[in-house]
Amino acid sequence: MHLSPGLRMLAGVLASALLLGLYARGGNFYLLGFVALVPWLLALQACKTSLRALGAGIAMSIAFVGAVFGWFGFAIGEFTGLGSVAGWLILLLAAPLLQPQVLAFALVRPLIGQRHGAMLRALAAACAWVGCEWLWPKLLGDTLGHGLYPSLPLRQLADLGGAAGITFVLLLINEGIATAIRQRNAGMRVWARPLFAIAALAIAWLGYGSWRAATIAAHASEGDPLRVAMVQTNIVDYERLRRERGAYAVVREVLDTHFAMSRAAVEQERADALLWSETVYPTTFAHAKSEDGAALDQEIVDFVASVRTPLVFGTYDIDTTGEYNAAAFLAPDGRLLGMYRKANPFPLTEYVPAWLDGPRFRRWLPWTGSWQRGDGARVFPLQLADGREIPVQPLICLDDVDTMLAIDGARLGAQAIVGMSNDSWFSAHAQGAQLHLAVAAFRSIETRLPQFRVTANGISAAIDPAGTRVAATAIGEPALLTVSMPIRTPPPTLVVAWGNWVGAVALIGLLLLATVTLWRRLRGQRVAVAASPAAIVPGQIEIVWFSPALRILLGLLKLIASATLVWIALRMLLRDGMQVHSLAQLQLFGFGVMLPALCSWYLRRWRTGTARMEGDTLLLIRRGHHRSMPVRDIAAITPWVLPVPMPGIDLRVESGERLGCGTGANDPAQLIALLKQAGAPAMAPTRAQAFALADALARAAAPRWRIDHPLIKFGLFPLLLALPAFRLHQHIAYGGSFGEYYNFGLQAYLLGLLIWWAAWAIGMSLFAMALRVLIELGTFAALLLQSSRAGSVRAALQGIARALYFIGAPAWLLWRMLGG
Repeated sequence: MHLSPGLRMLAGVLASALLLGLYARGGNFYLLGFVALVPWLLALQACKTSLRALGAGIAMSIAFVGAVFGWFGFAIGEFTGLGSVAGWLILLLAAPLLQPQVLAFALVRPLIGQRHGAMLRALAAACAWVGCEWLWPKLLGDTLGHGLYPSLPLRQLADLGGAAGITFVLLLINEGIATAIRQRNAGMRVWARPLFAIAALAIAWLGYGSWRAATIAAHASEGDPLRVAMVQTNIVDYERLRRERGAYAVVREVLDTHFAMSRAAVEQERADALLWSETVYPTTFAHAKSEDGAALDQEIVDFVASVRTPLVFGTYDIDTTGEYNAAAFLAPDGRLLGMYRKANPFPLTEYVPAWLDGPRFRRWLPWTGSWQRGDGARVFPLQLADGREIPVQPLICLDDVDTMLAIDGARLGAQAIVGMSNDSWFSAHAQGAQLHLAVAAFRSIETRLPQFRVTANGISAAIDPAGTRVAATAIGEPALLTVSMPIRTPPPTLVVAWGNWVGAVALIGLLLLATVTLWRRLRGQRVAVAASPAAIVPGQIEIVWFSPALRILLGLLKLIASATLVWIALRMLLRDGMQVHSLAQLQLFGFGVMLPALCSWYLRRWRTGTARMEGDTLLLIRRGHHRSMPVRDIAAITPWVLPVPMPGIDLRVESGERLGCGTGANDPAQLIALLKQAGAPAMAPTRAQAFALADALARAAAPRWRIDHPLIKFGLFPLLLALPAFRLHQHIAYGGSFGEYYNFGLQAYLLGLLIWWAAWAIGMSLFAMALRVLIELGTFAALLLQSSRAGSVRAALQGIARALYFIGAPAWLLWRMLGG
């Protein structure tokens, strides 16, 4: 039975979503990760256009979120009071934002597949997936690779490329299996080839993982043991308890319960250190807000001094900026050694971005907090009663989904991770708690640091350097978990040395592939024209079909991009100074200029086709869409007064229908002449329309060079300018060309380069805008004074602008660098 493309896509999406939902449940379902995407990939093969691929990506992202993170929607509904159904629907609506890598993957596959083979397509699509996840960190830090946590040898690959590296290999395996299925009728030699490649990759992966797990196990007993007691009281929902019993009574119960369980851990289980969960002390410590608060602070200090055991517990810290979700470190004598401030507060519950915050927002979402972000990774000494000091990296809740935070801690000399969380969101959703714990376990695999992790309501666990749960508690019940693990200097890993490098390298690879593809395409066009000039069919013209609504939409997109550039320029002139130096400017440029420009390019490309005459019939052809229009049916030809988004004409047929045709050569006169030759009615343009035709003729007469292509002009050329400036910055700030890399790793180095590149792209876009204004003003003046010379005037102005842009800007940079 042959299904229609739409039904095939629906079946593929639902089948992959079902497999991914089972895969996310862990256990032996982890094997489904190798085939979970295959049904969708088989259906995706039928998407020949980018628009259909985008639709397939959106559908898959929604199904993915519904199958894998449905519990999160229910948790949102319960937390906000909106109800489970409303929370689930909100989650589905946000799916493309929560899983944007699915859209990137779906879009890149057909673009690369049109020009390259299956292998390069698979590599490029996998690069798009992990590169998007690196560029757009996700709320829960999830990636496909986390699903392989149940397999001891397979998860060891994370010390080379992190969980992102595992995701990359998983995607390649899924692609290989899908390719073999598609080629099943082409003979064994054809369909077996991708399977052999998969087998070789899997054997190498298992071999490395088994060897690495064995080496970690062989050194498991090295180092001095650290015995930590993790106190899980299962006292949650502080707000409800406050309403029912009062704030002081709740804090009193929490502390008394923790004191009793901790004393038992020290006296009966000989714990070396105590670990309490996130925000277990729900007020500021050492900055009391009342006399009762000061007394409770002193009780904690006195308790620690009485048991002579160090304590790490969740509380709040405060300074002139605001309050922080924090972890306090107390020495065995009760002294406060320091406070770690949570680096990644949960959005819309613990903090609200400044651009979104305000009284109206607080009225809509009154439960949102106002905690500040911490300063990043910090290592604290865990002082033991026997005199030992063990450097540890604290991670609070969402901190443990941040790969670089744990890596930075390992680079600062940490020998263990102490994690604390309040996973009360997951009290009724054990799958959420399991996922959070699996993600946290990858921090130990990547850094090879043992981890002690406590939560208020479970799952608390001790995790060894291989990522194995040495011991764990159940969810939703009080428990005292005391575990001993050896502490030593961890073995080096590639991830700690290079940072979270897989996504960054993937993006660079995609950029290089795009550059090579563009160069080959331009070179191929030049060779084709030189070798066979007769290959261009006489009378065939490139056109873009426009409906009135599409013209308005493209005009709005162009207006948004231009207005945003003008706004950035005005802000720089009046307030920010003539340098790009803020994240807000980069975000404004990305969303206000780049996004509208990309959407406009895509829509124009989608509607591009050709027009030619066959006898007395005009044929319009666009990507499988054909339309024939007898010339005798054309009632009028009307030039566009406004060249938005390009010069063009309207064809009005006798039935009253109006068809807009923009011309790829910026010269509608070619299409008008073609129609006239076939007997179309004569055109009687108004004065404004005649002026528009003269302007279009001037645009067409001005030659367009290949270096004027937006990818070169606004992508590669700003990169060439950014590289020497970035190198100079590295020497000044870090003492060498790779100073930031040696101090903070590859991710920080590449992120710095990306920011410099983006800043130069903004600067050169503003410069190009200023030059464009001068060109348009000069051309307008020439059209008014002597329209026959407007084409040569515009060509001359474009040549001057080109020289100022491509020669003047590098010369200015060189002068600035030499001049100090």
